[in-house]
Amino acid sequence: MKSLLKHTTKIILRLAAMAIVFSISAGSFAQKAKDKQASAGNETVRTNVNGMGISLTIDFKKGPEHNHPLMAFWIEDLDGNYIQSLFVARSIAKGVFAYGDKSSGKWQPGEILRPAALPYWSHKRNILNDKGNYMPRPGYEVADAYSGATPTTDFRLFTRTDSIIGKKFRLLCEINQSWDWNQHWTNTMYPDDNEYKTSSQPAVVYAAEVDPTNEGVAVKLIPIGRSHQSGADGNLYNDLETLTTALKIASEITVTVEPK
Repeated sequence: MKSLLKHTTKIILRLAAMAIVFSISAGSFAQKAKDKQASAGNETVRTNVNGMGISLTIDFKKGPEHNHPLMAFWIEDLDGNYIQSLFVARSIAKGVFAYGDKSSGKWQPGEILRPAALPYWSHKRNILNDKGNYMPRPGYEVADAYSGATPTTDFRLFTRTDSIIGKKFRLLCEINQSWDWNQHWTNTMYPDDNEYKTSSQPAVVYAAEVDPTNEGVAVKLIPIGRSHQSGADGNLYNDLETLTTALKIASEITVTVEPK
């Protein structure tokens, strides 16, 4: 009897160990499958991997006018109060561009402030630097956990909020592409505004309302306005009818709350 009980116990323990291994393997397989799906013609980006909050997946599909844009993703409450950044293009996040300094006779990384690039996000972030504007620069950078190289094609961003958010919030994206003039936003529209000339058509702001309890459902971000053409303020302007190619940098942006 004791021998049978001992044998039965061994079998139970073995089955339990196998179940644990299977569970871990299944989770690993699911993540690998998701990564494989993301990498099929896409880039995969991960930010804030140590965040203790909600897991979000953001899918970005480029449009026909996509050509090395700058962008930022962040979240705020439904009253428009900034909560945190999720992803910021590294050149903006650090204030250092790969082709920012030619003093040696050849291009090398150098500090550049581009207030017109992503002014709606930078004013929402609300960190005033020592130059008197809201752009990150050395000493006022966005933390590495929230920044990365701007993807050159479609991409999937895996990210997390810093902490649990128990109510609905908004996810926003601001995107800007330099020197994309059109018949309204011409290169002579503001002849004395050098910042405007670095931006042309202003940055476009997209947003979606996110319900953290609505897991596994992709929610589409829609354009809600544009930023100031030279970054002079953090207001949102609604004259999107003046924009053309700027609205075709992205063809679709969605966000999904991942199951816990």
